[in-house]
Amino acid sequence: MPKISTTLLSTIKTPEDVRTLPEADLPRLAQEIREELIRTISRTGGHLGPNLGVVELTIALHRSFSTPTDKLLFDVSHQGYVHKMLTGRADRLDTIRQYGGLNGFLLRTESEHDAYGAGHAGTALSAGLGMATARDLRGSNEHVVVVAGDAALTCGVSFEALNNVASATRRLIVVLNDNKWSISKNVGAVSNYLSKITAHPTFAHLHEQAARLVESLGGKGARDLAHKVESGVKHLLLPSVIFEDLGFRYYGPIDGHDTALLTRTFEFLKTQNEPVILHILTTKGKGYSPALEQPDKFHGLGKFQPETGETEPASSPTYSQIFGTRLADFADHNNRLVAITAAMGGGTGLSSFQTRHPTRYYDVGIAEEHAALFACGLATQGFKPFLSIYSTFMQRAYDMIIHDIALQKLNVALCMDRAGLSGDDGPTHHGLFDIGFLRHVPNLIFMQPKDEEEFADMLWTMTHYHAGPTAIRYPRGTGTGTQPKEHPQLLEIGQSEVLRHGRRVLLVGLGNMVAMAEQTADILEAQGIDAAVINARWIKPLDRQTIEFFARAAEVVCTFEDHVLANGFGCALMEAFAESRIATPVIRIGWPDNFIEHGNAEFLRAKYGLTAGAAAEKILAELHHPEANTNANPAA
Repeated sequence: MPKISTTLLSTIKTPEDVRTLPEADLPRLAQEIREELIRTISRTGGHLGPNLGVVELTIALHRSFSTPTDKLLFDVSHQGYVHKMLTGRADRLDTIRQYGGLNGFLLRTESEHDAYGAGHAGTALSAGLGMATARDLRGSNEHVVVVAGDAALTCGVSFEALNNVASATRRLIVVLNDNKWSISKNVGAVSNYLSKITAHPTFAHLHEQAARLVESLGGKGARDLAHKVESGVKHLLLPSVIFEDLGFRYYGPIDGHDTALLTRTFEFLKTQNEPVILHILTTKGKGYSPALEQPDKFHGLGKFQPETGETEPASSPTYSQIFGTRLADFADHNNRLVAITAAMGGGTGLSSFQTRHPTRYYDVGIAEEHAALFACGLATQGFKPFLSIYSTFMQRAYDMIIHDIALQKLNVALCMDRAGLSGDDGPTHHGLFDIGFLRHVPNLIFMQPKDEEEFADMLWTMTHYHAGPTAIRYPRGTGTGTQPKEHPQLLEIGQSEVLRHGRRVLLVGLGNMVAMAEQTADILEAQGIDAAVINARWIKPLDRQTIEFFARAAEVVCTFEDHVLANGFGCALMEAFAESRIATPVIRIGWPDNFIEHGNAEFLRAKYGLTAGAAAEKILAELHHPEANTNANPAA
């Protein structure tokens, strides 16, 4: 798609420029923004559908509120691209999700207009309430506006915030952006409840009523009419609108793509001295046919053809796709096997399982804690639940993993997609902490495959393990391309795989880093240094017998993991060596003790020394000058 003339968009350097734009020009600005979003994201990848759906809303917000004084919070904030464009960053949009460029989510360090950084759902209501309460305490008058998608209301923390609003602040504006989608189609009673509101025949007239309501902004007539409309809404439903019972004044639903109506409504809501919720109806992917036809695909995707929306097919199935198809295969012969996801059916590859076994597929919405406890209940009744959640989101279920799953030795399988670096999604989505928060949990079996074939074998092994919880971590995208066999094999729990024999150096790789360990061995052997290579497979239980046998003879050990070094896999080896009084120095290849920025994965690995060349260099330095190499210090 050729880049269109962005005459209006190019004049928007600050939010003030949005406020001074004639109302008649707003539809044109919205169209230019959509064209620029499609053009840019087709080349960079990113969250297209959510941003196409909030164009008019974001324009109206910046016409009615004055950032950075007023605070705008976007739940998850993946729909913040338009906000970035209207706050002086439009000329940098083509850098989004690229190293050194704009972040794919809001980031407080990126702009003073980004009031709160977020990459996980359900955070905006609590954070916004905290900001509103702080405003009240200091006696200032800025507005705090929270934009929360309807999917955020399936997240328990959102309801915790809603429960606390009326008692904590006198003034908060919440925009409920109702588009019936999170990443997957919204599910559950909350979604059905909102659908009942919008489907009631009386609401066909509410757009007109809302328009009349804001005609005389701030006047007594507007307030009276507002209360009449609200009262009418409340009495349409039995029970009454839930938000009223939580201490909010409810308005809507109104058209979320009518900028003028949204702007006038916000001007009215600014005069209200009580917490208010504005329910707006939007269409995810508005203005782009491919995104309308496939909302789940265009929620977040890589590069695509802007004319058709087509993406380049992967050279081989991804780990997620293998997970969904293999689990469905296993369920064909095991009616106790069930699959659970937290609003990520497509992302975790479970769409195929849903198609083949719809009665044993459960999408609980954005509710990871509930998903884990729900799995516990199933497990107590003899079922084998596979709980599939991205590594970065599994953190939310940590208490349940310890207190409910592991403590009770329940037969739950934790499947952590996107483990390791998640590249252009950035620090909120990197799965770099799960080894650290799981490897010390009692009763847990924890593993990572080196390739797709071993992945299928591990899944098969998990289905046959009945003595307690199991966990598996696996990376985003494709692996080595080694496709699973038709009939997977059971693996011996706690038994690693020796890939090469050698004496001077021991290289222990975990998961997708085994390939790097083998590349390092090639470099060393080219210099006449023999190296043993072990595919660890098991994070817990660690194969101490095999690894320690090679470690005692080696001059140096090097571990490889796609995880932070602190409390990671390399630390597990060092702890084992200390207990066994093995003095062989250990070099660890992994991520440092800081949040890793967004960018191309290969570039970031090179920057932080996660390459075979960097590993070989450290090993050679230790072999030649052991006393001078601080990297080999087990305490480092």
